[in-house]
Amino acid sequence: MTPVPSGEDGAISERVQAVFDDIKATRKIERVPAIWRALAAYPELLEASWDRVKRIMADGSLDRKTKEMIALAVSITNGCSYCINSHTAALQRLGATRREVEELLAVVGLFNEMNRLADALQVEPDVRPEPWD
Repeated sequence: MTPVPSGEDGAISERVQAVFDDIKATRKIERVPAIWRALAAYPELLEASWDRVKRIMADGSLDRKTKEMIALAVSITNGCSYCINSHTAALQRLGATRREVEELLAVVGLFNEMNRLADALQVEPDVRPEPWD
């Protein structure tokens, strides 16, 4: 297991500390989550990853709750227990109900199965979307 710096002992660079401070301020949290602390060993990757997360997960055409639901669905499909826990907790903070998450889990399970069946049966696409304007 990779040691994860806490950033609380002053053993990290100013560059990393600036990202940690932004994470805490943006997420309104007291402690930097482990994924970001692990990325601190790679400051450029930490900065780039945090910048992408901050921009993409901000409210836009999709609200934050919807984006967290998508993130949870992808995390389940990819089998990332860290991310499953993180996005489930984020959904709880955003007011998602148990029933909403249960429905999400049902949709994830259904389409993981249907995707695998379509691939296994080598079904060729016969329905195509219209071009975007």
